[in-house]
Amino acid sequence: MGQVFSRIAITAGLAAVLSLPVAAATSEWQIDPAHSSAQFAVKHLSISTVRGAFTSVKGTVQFDNTDITKSSVDVTIDVNSVDTRVEARDKDLRSDHFFDVEHYPTMTFKSTKIEQVAPGKLKVVGNLTIHGITKEATLDVDGPTSPIKDPWGNQRMGLNASTKILRKDFGVGTSYGPAMIGDEISITIDAEVFYKLAK
Repeated sequence: MGQVFSRIAITAGLAAVLSLPVAAATSEWQIDPAHSSAQFAVKHLSISTVRGAFTSVKGTVQFDNTDITKSSVDVTIDVNSVDTRVEARDKDLRSDHFFDVEHYPTMTFKSTKIEQVAPGKLKVVGNLTIHGITKEATLDVDGPTSPIKDPWGNQRMGLNASTKILRKDFGVGTSYGPAMIGDEISITIDAEVFYKLAK
């Protein structure tokens, strides 16, 4: 019976491999904006947590399916898409009190190094640019998931990334001290990427 299950597992594994796109070791995957977002959390008056999201996330992943450390990530977030569910607060965040979207409409992350720390766990180091200031940041990443085929015949993968930054490092809301608005910002990115198969 054990041999039967082993043969089934091997057959299933081969089927999964054969379903992957036939391409060079490195392929370019697009972030799907409709199924991706960047969430953030910050303390207010040191007693509560305000959460929000940037709902417009775009970019590419150069995915090396033979050595994931040779992959790379390039993400652009539209700061105008900020949403904390309070219109007045969102307007203030877009103003020169905080992000100043008129002069800095996007924030970006470009990876410089990817390290596999455990199965399904990565550390992605890169340059994070917010409010015109670039600092190195490290993302803790779960994924990417194994590719699946969507109903339209494309390959898709999912991943989750998280990090923490200090807003003072990027000159955001510097007129507000940590007693009013926390300096540490927790960031979580949920992304779905897809690869269009040639027809």
